[in-house]
Amino acid sequence: MKDRKVFSTGKLEGLQIDENLKRAFPGLRVEELEFHHLAIRKTERRPEEFKRQKQKEIREKVRSLDEIKSVSIFRAYRDFYWKVGIDPTKTRPAGEALVRRILGGRDLPTINTLVDSYNIASAESFLAIAAFDLSSISKDLLLMRTAIEGESFHGIGMVSAIKLTGVEIVIEDTANRNLIAVYPYRDSDSSKVTERSAEVLMMMCGVPGISDNDLDYASTLTKRYVEKFCEFSSKDV
Repeated sequence: MKDRKVFSTGKLEGLQIDENLKRAFPGLRVEELEFHHLAIRKTERRPEEFKRQKQKEIREKVRSLDEIKSVSIFRAYRDFYWKVGIDPTKTRPAGEALVRRILGGRDLPTINTLVDSYNIASAESFLAIAAFDLSSISKDLLLMRTAIEGESFHGIGMVSAIKLTGVEIVIEDTANRNLIAVYPYRDSDSSKVTERSAEVLMMMCGVPGISDNDLDYASTLTKRYVEKFCEFSSKDV
């Protein structure tokens, strides 16, 4: 089993985007990564040390909260949030929320080595990144579409499910009609990644105004960090 390594592929095409949605939001797209044979742990010394190093670099890159307003990626997410019924002054886009946390003197959260890895990539690239346990979804039957008024969604960290208004953008697992994300705001609790997850699908969340280069950069960082900190080893057998 010593040769069992993390396997990842990039720029997958499993997610389909509704044609009406494409017309409403030109430039809406995702870049996907698929990982296999992961070893996810609650915490480890190496990613914690790496996290502190990256936090220092980010504080040097974005020196104040005022500078956040001029970051084009954050502006693109905020503009998109307003259009899909999310107030970005109350619910910050993921990358922005992480950078604000760092600039406020707080460390990135410790969830598990997979989530911590892509949180570092998200803070460094400024992009929102989603992750789903592949054992809980049908990866080839995913559809991004506009929500239907009254649809139920139970996101990670929510006490109970919420009813959607019909302006949100969602990702549906059409195999079982289950909503796995309100895009690019929150992932579903039912498909979240835990220390028991071994196969994971990740999405770099693009919205109008975010370039292919931005998505590629976030994807490169995510792949690098996940393989660095979640690689299978013989000790996990």
